[in-house]
Amino acid sequence: MRPWTSDLVGRFDEVTIDSQALRGNPLGDPAQRPLWVYLPPGYDDSGDRYPVIYLIQGYTGTLAMWGNRTAFRPTVRERIDDLFAGAGGVQPAPPALVVGVDAWTAYGGSQFVDSPGTGNYHTYLCEDVVQYVDAHWRTIPERDSRAITGKSSGGFGAMITPMLRPDLFGAFASHAGDTLYEHCYLHEIGNVVRALRDSYGGSFDAFWRDFRSRVPMTKETDADLVMFYGVAACFSADPDGTVRMPFDLETGAIIPAVWQRWLDWDPVRMVPNYADALRSQRAIWVDAGLRDDFYLDLGAQAFVAELAKIGVTDVTFELFEGTHAAIEYRYPLAMRFLAERLAR
Repeated sequence: MRPWTSDLVGRFDEVTIDSQALRGNPLGDPAQRPLWVYLPPGYDDSGDRYPVIYLIQGYTGTLAMWGNRTAFRPTVRERIDDLFAGAGGVQPAPPALVVGVDAWTAYGGSQFVDSPGTGNYHTYLCEDVVQYVDAHWRTIPERDSRAITGKSSGGFGAMITPMLRPDLFGAFASHAGDTLYEHCYLHEIGNVVRALRDSYGGSFDAFWRDFRSRVPMTKETDADLVMFYGVAACFSADPDGTVRMPFDLETGAIIPAVWQRWLDWDPVRMVPNYADALRSQRAIWVDAGLRDDFYLDLGAQAFVAELAKIGVTDVTFELFEGTHAAIEYRYPLAMRFLAERLAR
């Protein structure tokens, strides 16, 4: 029935999780979050346990967006089902659960890190979500049977989470993950400073008042301002929650001490400090579009080069024709790769 609807061979369980880690978060965002779990064909007819692949979002992404339909293209949910059902006569991927995780904040995203500016989203993912999934579905609750994947900020989260928690995740795939911040972020600072100067008196507070008083994302500069403030809230918030920008709001000049806090979260620069965790991974997939809008193709190359320096050379790496947008078709490619390599 595409392009209107599609009957699935597997199924999605959709539930709400009450997160201990997100209670009392500084933005007052809900601690109750939607969670969906894809169960592959045969799950209900067997007593088998399954590996799990966690799928996390790009910045401003929401769980519901994976059900969006665009012209001539299946939804992400349909692509996942096609992968494990063997649609079109293609060999089905080895069965696995796929878990869609919500990590939205009032600033549009969480970068999947613990921060006094947004809340404990790394703990939420690693403790609340993983434990809930293992308790409610027939998983193989071992790190070698658990992987994580995502695009953009989700690709960033997919890279750093196994570095920080190699006890939980034994494989990952990153599609255009945030990397090499001198290219990913610095080129946007001028646009942010001009927008604040010309429309908001140099004040992010004035921007947020305006943004919340009208239809969001209707001004040309909205996306840049939302993203920069939101990422700063994740990477460079003080213990009391004060959000620090890595640049002067009037001139755009870099503030080295604050910028270093961002660089400390650059996966390229994190590699040497997490070498053992990365060397322990069963499988690593990295890709990006050749014309990525945020130069994340360069970041992907740099990340893979750093992996090689620590002796991690068994990496599937591809630069493909494309930009940062409309690359959701890459998800099932990496999911097949992960499903084939996770322990069973």
